[in-house]
Parts: sequence; structure tokens; C-alpha cells
Amino acid sequence: MHIILAVLGAVVTILILVNRAQENGLDLGWLNPFSWFRRRKYRVNHDLNPAFKLESPLECVSLLMLCMAKSDGDISKEQKSTILSLFDSEFHLSSKQATELLASSAYLFGNGVELLAKPEAILDRSIGNFSPEQLQSMTTLMDKVAHAEGEPTPAQRAIFRKVQACLPKTGEKWQ
Repeated sequence: MHIILAVLGAVVTILILVNRAQENGLDLGWLNPFSWFRRRKYRVNHDLNPAFKLESPLECVSLLMLCMAKSDGDISKEQKSTILSLFDSEFHLSSKQATELLASSAYLFGNGVELLAKPEAILDRSIGNFSPEQLQSMTTLMDKVAHAEGEPTPAQRAIFRKVQACLPKTGEKWQ
């Protein structure tokens, strides 16, 4: 009987010490493998770059158009006016909405290092939401932005090839 009382006393003492440690700021939650797995899964799904979590085809295409324009540095006046006119003509947005879409795309673009390295990752979550016509339109719009100042640069061609590689069927390609 005295052994059982000693074991119960030790268990209660350990529980009280763990409770006191948590009250004083020591996090012992990492010891639980179930919560660790849940936290890791959440982190993998939600700690992404916001540009890689887009689900709307409109937002994805606008960001890819901006990637094409900013692939060689800052966006030029011709490229900006081309993008805004395409937003107006193709997406049927007002000038204010087109400007807001460009601004939100520029915010998501950030410094652009990650997006220019993996432009196909922008489409990972949203590729199922695209219709075949939208995919064709996306390649056409990216092509128009790339040709805004003449011939596309090698960086623009590389972005276009990376995006083309992740599409379900091939569209028009640059020579």
C-alpha cells in the first residue's frame, strides 16, 4: 500500500510541477506528438507566401502579368499602361478597379525573388479553377505584356516556359 501511495504522490508532484512550469511561461506542448503534427501541418499550409495561396483565376493572371513586366527590374510606363488597358479590355474593370488590382498584385509581388524563381507555384492552388479558355487567355495576356516594349527578354521567356510547363495542355509558345 505504501508503494501505491508513493507512486500517486510522485504523479501528483510531477503534474503540479508541469502546471507551475506552464504558468511561468515554459511551453511543454512540443512534447505532445499529436499537437506537434497538427502544428506542423498548419504551418505547411498557412505559412506560405500569400501569392502562392491565390485561388481566383483573375488574381493569378494579374500577378503573372506583373511578373512578366517586372522580370527585368522595375515596371516601365509602357508595360504599366499595357497592363491597365488589358485589365480594362479583357477583365472589364473600371480604371479605378484596374489600378487597385495592379496595386494589390504589386503588393503580393513584394521583392519578387521568390515569385520570379517559381512563377508556376502561383497556379498550384488555382489551376483547377481555370477553364481551358481562361488558360489560353492567360498565355495571350502574358504574351501581350512581354511584347509591350518589343521582343520578350530571356527572363520573360523563362517565366513563360515555367508557367507553360505546369499547364494541363500546351498553348502557344514563343520561338
